[in-house]
Amino acid sequence: MRVLLVEDDPKQLMPLQTVLSQAGHSVDGVKDGETAQWLLSEKEYDLLILDWMLPRVSGINLCRQYRSAGKTAPVLMITARDTTPEKVSGLDAGADDYLVKPIDLVEFMARVRALSRRSPLWQGDTLRLEDLHLHLDALTIERQGTVVSLSSREFQLLEYLMRHPRQVLTRNQIEQAVWEWGTEPESNAITVLVRKLRQRLQAVGAANWIESIYGMGYRLISPEQQCPKKQ
Repeated sequence: MRVLLVEDDPKQLMPLQTVLSQAGHSVDGVKDGETAQWLLSEKEYDLLILDWMLPRVSGINLCRQYRSAGKTAPVLMITARDTTPEKVSGLDAGADDYLVKPIDLVEFMARVRALSRRSPLWQGDTLRLEDLHLHLDALTIERQGTVVSLSSREFQLLEYLMRHPRQVLTRNQIEQAVWEWGTEPESNAITVLVRKLRQRLQAVGAANWIESIYGMGYRLISPEQQCPKKQ
């Protein structure tokens, strides 16, 4: 998933960002609400993790603004505020879940997995498209009994494609979804990454599921969904 993590305490930001990245997520970690506000105006995220107390713009105001804009990605509020009225305020502002500090990283990741499974495509910790399975916990793909491991970047690309099946995704969209904010991939990085992912998919007989759309980008589509070629 593409995750926006906003936490002003570096001692808390770093371990959270690390554990999310190790789980295969692409994470933009920032320390203030104003930067987060700008990122939310520029990029789409699959999950927001917001500290309540942030410099410049608070996490709860970020959450309210995000919902007012009609955005629907799950929001996990993290905070030291632990009274019932404060929890109610956080949830009423649009948060989907609420985690009180100090944060246990095991519970934190369980909450993240639970929020990520809200998509109907998820079954347990597996994202499924027809008979192609992407296992979140092991960073593997599985089809017809064959299992293949993916690199973190390959996993992020396939997850993004599987979350948007049959949609043409531009190179810019893929770059924003897979590479962290502030990093600039080389000009041929997406081409190379798609080629590597096709090699992984070839091992499970699904290399042709990634379709190149000339001048536009790529889409993930099974052979059964592809238009028959003209004779």
